[in-house]
Amino acid sequence: MSTLTVVTGAAGFIGSRIVAALNRAGIHEILAVDDLSEGANAKNLFSLRVADYMDKREFLTRVSSGSFSESIEAVMHQGACTDTTESDGQYMMENNYAYSKALFDWCQAEEVPLIYASSAAVYGAGREFAEDPENEAPLNVYAYSKQLFDRYVESRQDERTSQVAGLRYFNVYGPNEAHKKTSRYNMTSIALQAWQQFKARGYVELFVGTDGYGDGGQLRDFIHVDDAVAVNLWLLENRDVSGIFNCGTGRAQSFNDVAFAVIGSVTGLSREKIKEQKLIRYIPFPDKLKGKYQSFTQADLTRLRGAGYEGSFRPVEQGVADYVRELQKTA
Repeated sequence: MSTLTVVTGAAGFIGSRIVAALNRAGIHEILAVDDLSEGANAKNLFSLRVADYMDKREFLTRVSSGSFSESIEAVMHQGACTDTTESDGQYMMENNYAYSKALFDWCQAEEVPLIYASSAAVYGAGREFAEDPENEAPLNVYAYSKQLFDRYVESRQDERTSQVAGLRYFNVYGPNEAHKKTSRYNMTSIALQAWQQFKARGYVELFVGTDGYGDGGQLRDFIHVDDAVAVNLWLLENRDVSGIFNCGTGRAQSFNDVAFAVIGSVTGLSREKIKEQKLIRYIPFPDKLKGKYQSFTQADLTRLRGAGYEGSFRPVEQGVADYVRELQKTA
């Protein structure tokens, strides 16, 4: 019997890029787990090689009942509800907390490494982004679901039987995220939204200033998806590393920087020319986001670097340009 690497959320944004990276590393014995009730979401898997596919519900049932008999190398757990505006707390907790807990317990019972997706949303509107409970202040039930599972993992560290590593993703952008726009709200990255807007209208819209920041001046830690994937694969190769780690660039950049990078990559125009031609316009800040918005994030990478990760992270100017080149190929 072959040994499988499980990737949950395999058809999703980060999950599909993990599968692609595993393929590039020569790994094809992959069990892809996801919910393909919306069949169009499967397209992220079309060009990838996996050994088998399993519906998320069947996977969870078999894990919870102890009837999962396949030989598992590791679990890369990316499956979750990522809609930060989702108001159904029961749905969110079932998908993000209960599912993850069941998987954690099974991995510990079977001594299987677990690498999972957490989120920088746990920090809320705070200004400190080190992995410390004192810095956590969730603004919505999505963030709370991630925080609660992180705390569950931390409470079990002394009794763990195998590697457990959580990655608090900051603002991830890059290929394979387009399906996220089918949710009630557009959950795609600002990089993709800016590219789509510019192609359709000839200009990009950003929010006016909030929380003391100027128009389009809110700052986030934007990380290219493949840089985030590289951290996942490093953890997979370093089974002695456990814990919860920030996964960002350590560099806060503005939404304006993203828009300039998108427009510049498409047109070749300088920032000055983009300003002169008013290719970035500012719209009112939505009432529904007031009090629920992170106007500043910047990953503290001290713990990740201390664990031995030496990989580099692209700044917005490089990462967005790389992304736009990919988008232009399929435009």
